[in-house]
Amino acid sequence: MTATLLLAAVLIGCLLAVQASANLQLTAAVGTPYGAATAQLWLAVALLAVLATAAGAMGALAGVLTVPGWYLLAGLASPLYITSGIFLFPRLGALAAGGLFVTGQVFASVLIDVFGLFGNPVRPLGAGIVIGAVAVLAGITAVVLGPRLPQRSAPGWLVLGVLAGAALPVQGAVNARLRAALIEPLAVALVSFVVAALAITVVLAVLLVTRRTPRPRPAGVRTMPWWGWLGGVCAVAYVTGTFLLIPAIGAAVTVALTVTGQQLAAAAVDARGWFRLPRRAITLPRVAGLVLLVTGSVLVQLS
Repeated sequence: MTATLLLAAVLIGCLLAVQASANLQLTAAVGTPYGAATAQLWLAVALLAVLATAAGAMGALAGVLTVPGWYLLAGLASPLYITSGIFLFPRLGALAAGGLFVTGQVFASVLIDVFGLFGNPVRPLGAGIVIGAVAVLAGITAVVLGPRLPQRSAPGWLVLGVLAGAALPVQGAVNARLRAALIEPLAVALVSFVVAALAITVVLAVLLVTRRTPRPRPAGVRTMPWWGWLGGVCAVAYVTGTFLLIPAIGAAVTVALTVTGQQLAAAAVDARGWFRLPRRAITLPRVAGLVLLVTGSVLVQLS
């Protein structure tokens, strides 16, 4: 049973690479990344509502009225992460974009633990965490600098990737506080995605009014491959899966294995050109960087 759960954690991590790749197809179909993110998040809300209803978890939503307001803000990380993936995957490749996300995740996790942010217990800064963080930094440097940066604005995209990745541990920490209040994990996930969907809807509306993004083309989805809708499904599977795995195998092991799965899937997407993305060579320096990223993240989480 334990081996099955460990494998499930790796496979759930793979979904993050699939999610970003699928979102690119929806973006191409509707003509705007913000429209694609809005569609995927509302799809995720619908799926979670069905799951929460089937599991009898909807009653827990009444607890939302009694929690501090900042408990509800975790969902704001999802629009940032999804739109960042849409922008970064075609520009930097799946492996480099995923590596930036992992770098942000690792360093944000360290800060949350070391300083006891968001009500988390303080975790001493041991040698394993320091060595792991250095390995992650060396790994992402090798992954990103392996190929030539595609454009002069690349440093800005690198910062975006790290910030988007850093938002995920913050989201998890805040959601943990909400789960302590609501108990039901599906109710927590539903609240998080409703906030995310509302936030990206507001962003889309503002951008449309100010003419900063094209008007979405719903008719475009008719010619989109069926797997273009998998972004929302992957998001629900990832959130639900991690909520269920953490009590069974622990948060540290779950994060370490999902990061491993995410990076392995991203490397495969780059090497094979899956999901209609351009092929990018997996050179020896990039392989070394991938190994450092995975090893460093595991050290940080398990130290």
